[in-house]
Amino acid sequence: MSTQERLGAIEAVDSVLVALADPTRRNLLDLLAAQGEATATTLAEGLPVSRQAIVKHLAVLDAAGLVSGSRAGREVRYVVRPTALDATARWMSAVAAGWDRRLAMIKRIAESTEPDQDKP
Repeated sequence: MSTQERLGAIEAVDSVLVALADPTRRNLLDLLAAQGEATATTLAEGLPVSRQAIVKHLAVLDAAGLVSGSRAGREVRYVVRPTALDATARWMSAVAAGWDRRLAMIKRIAESTEPDQDKP
């Protein structure tokens, strides 16, 4: 992976994490995942937020690559796009695996330098 590609991947993960930091946006993703497809009006019915606020939240989710909208007449129908979320989950797994390796190494070092318990 080139440096440019790596930076693009990092920026994509950053935008997903920023988008998911808001509980309303997480609720929107849950609702969309359950419904498969919905308009901002339909989503606003299930949340204590105005339709205008829902549209703004959907714009953030769209910019992060988590949802996409397609116009159907006067309304826009939104669906979940799992690719960005999958990439973020892979990144998080890689970070966790790195920490697991570091902690295992620290444990091995600590155990190898402990004094023998059997000697007086």
